[in-house]
Amino acid sequence: MANIDAQYNEALNYLYSFIDYSLTRNLRYSAEKFDLSRMVRFSQSIGNPQFDYPVIHIAGTKGKGSTGALIANILTCAGYKTGFYSSPHMIDFCERIRIGSRQIPRECLVALVEAIKPFVVLEKDLTTFEIMTSLAFQYFSQEKVDFAVIEVGMGGRLDATNVVNPALSVITSISHDHMKVLGATLEKIAAEKAGIIKTGVPVVVAPQKSAAGRVIRETAGKQAAKLVDSRDRIKLTKISSSLDGQIFRIDPVRESSQRVSGSLPYGRALTLPLLGDHQLENTRTALTCITELETNGYMFSPESIEKGIETLFWPGRFEILSRDPLLIIDGAHNRDSFRKLERTMAEYLHGREKILIFGASEDKEVELMLKIIEPQVNLLVITQAAHPRALQGSEIQNRAARLGMRSVVTGSVEEALEYALNQYQKNSAILAAGSIFIAGAVKEMWNERKVRE
Repeated sequence: MANIDAQYNEALNYLYSFIDYSLTRNLRYSAEKFDLSRMVRFSQSIGNPQFDYPVIHIAGTKGKGSTGALIANILTCAGYKTGFYSSPHMIDFCERIRIGSRQIPRECLVALVEAIKPFVVLEKDLTTFEIMTSLAFQYFSQEKVDFAVIEVGMGGRLDATNVVNPALSVITSISHDHMKVLGATLEKIAAEKAGIIKTGVPVVVAPQKSAAGRVIRETAGKQAAKLVDSRDRIKLTKISSSLDGQIFRIDPVRESSQRVSGSLPYGRALTLPLLGDHQLENTRTALTCITELETNGYMFSPESIEKGIETLFWPGRFEILSRDPLLIIDGAHNRDSFRKLERTMAEYLHGREKILIFGASEDKEVELMLKIIEPQVNLLVITQAAHPRALQGSEIQNRAARLGMRSVVTGSVEEALEYALNQYQKNSAILAAGSIFIAGAVKEMWNERKVRE
């Protein structure tokens, strides 16, 4: 075991020795940096494994991971061997590459890294993400998956994942994020996301703001791609919600309309483990994808769809680590996700004193995020993730002070968690957000704490 751990760490060190734009300050999006032809050549050199199975390709600002996880879980429950590639990971790199509920084993990753090295040296300027993506493609080919759900890293048009020829494209909610890279307007951001739309390939679209929706429609029209709006297919009605989950039912869009699918569990009370109205929206998008796959001959049953929804586990999305103390983590890191987080906190943590462990990257709209969440926060515990782009705690506190927020600056995430726990009372709730790295660090430390106890 120790030997494979050492080999695994060596493999990760190799991957991170290449150009890693996720660690780059003041990154600018350009065809020179994000040169898709480089990924095309590299994929060809390793045999284009991404063409060995049908792909569902997902872009968007928010909801990509949750929507992809739900699609993958339903496919798995329907009997399809399904790969899922997502990013970033919270704790362990192997979280990024999964088949069903199982992460890629470390020994498999090590072997794949060794096998790919001779091809890497032949292509100049490959990035860490390009190599990681190729490893996922190869693993899914090697394991002979029936489907692969592939989540875009950033953008879409020039993203390394955009060398696939998908059976179905998906665009989730588009909002302001990575503006320095993708553009300052929704139109520019949407144009990058819509870059995954392929000629003649259906694209399922979540509800969008008008500017983004217009760009997507225009792109789909140019590509002669069937555009499927999730609102036109399915209606979800929330029945009730608690920290245990959301109970809802699936209905036709109109009572008199014909049901769009024979496999959807219409009228049943279903429990979604993910919390927040935005997760119901992600669920509708995922279910719309299932109905579109049905039109292409893929088979599902109401039972498999129900099981796919109710057994879903997707970490870092208002994830409850503990009920006593009530400790929650969330990967929210931009203005739109903080609006959703604020609404979710208001619904599920009503009446509680709320302690927010917060850190963020320097390229984020930190003051705007804090302004959005301020009505729900009684105490802000500021920290800084061990990441090159992390914003200093003193800078965050200055911005919190302008909003009149009560705050304290701590050093490490571990210190922040300890401070928050010391402030905790019976009617409190502790939530960590602002960055997936903050959420992941809190989860890792809480797990270690439980082991020690």
